[in-house]
Amino acid sequence: MSTPINPRPFHVGELQAHQAAGFDTPGAPIRELMPDQHRQFFSSLRFAMLATIDHDGWPVATIATGPQGFIFSEDSQHLHFSASTRWQESFIPLLTEGQPLGMLGIEFSNRRRNRANGHVTAFDSDGLRVQIAQSFGNCPKYIQARDVTNEESDQLSFTSKSLTDLDDEAKLLISNADTFFVATSSGNQEMHGAGVDISHRGGRPGFIRIDGNTLTIPDFIGNRFFNTLGNMLVEPRAALLFIDFATGDLLHLQGTTEVLWQSTETSGLAGAERLWRFHMTSGWRKSHAIPLQWTLREVAPTTTATGIWG
Repeated sequence: MSTPINPRPFHVGELQAHQAAGFDTPGAPIRELMPDQHRQFFSSLRFAMLATIDHDGWPVATIATGPQGFIFSEDSQHLHFSASTRWQESFIPLLTEGQPLGMLGIEFSNRRRNRANGHVTAFDSDGLRVQIAQSFGNCPKYIQARDVTNEESDQLSFTSKSLTDLDDEAKLLISNADTFFVATSSGNQEMHGAGVDISHRGGRPGFIRIDGNTLTIPDFIGNRFFNTLGNMLVEPRAALLFIDFATGDLLHLQGTTEVLWQSTETSGLAGAERLWRFHMTSGWRKSHAIPLQWTLREVAPTTTATGIWG
């Protein structure tokens, strides 16, 4: 039996984004339940990206890791992160009942990704249980093919540093990045389709411009759902998460955003349809924060067709 598709999956910010971009609102295979292939995909993963909001309403992004099978689905309405899940400690206090969650399952080796959004129903000694509200797939564009080079370890030590400005180490990681993740929220939880979202962004190293504490980021052609930019229109606060794939270091930034729907700057950046800016307000960097590292196997063909800042 097929999984029903929500005929009206977009909230007001996403509808405004479609209009600002000059597109008709697209049809979207966004389901209120997970099809079997999505359930099976999540159970095959060794990591997943998650987003929620903190106690002040700021989006927060994280990566959860574990042995294959640490995520599983008992039925089409629920995902369960087992007790073996390795969480970033600062994320754990936010996992309270009713808390909204955005989830992205992504497998770099085959460029597959699926999204699932919902809310926490329980977090206890058995792990995290999530009620699903939206489930949908994303295309493989701009995902660089990478292979995991090590196994999970019980021994993981890291150092952490809080940031009020982008220091040299943070700037170097951003400058070298071909991938990052952005967490956004639709803010008003009473809106239809409201919640939290985490999405992938990819490009050639140098596709993010750094001006002090401001990052300028191109928006390359995608699925035109505008989940991320639509959220930014109703709630400009966002969080960015960068991973050093060679070391397992993490860089997490919070800040405010603005979308530049029409900008002459896009003319010099191949593939950019528009830009958005991120103004950092706070952040942290952790060394060796996760036990997985990856080696780059192939840059996505869609990525090689895009430009970088001169």
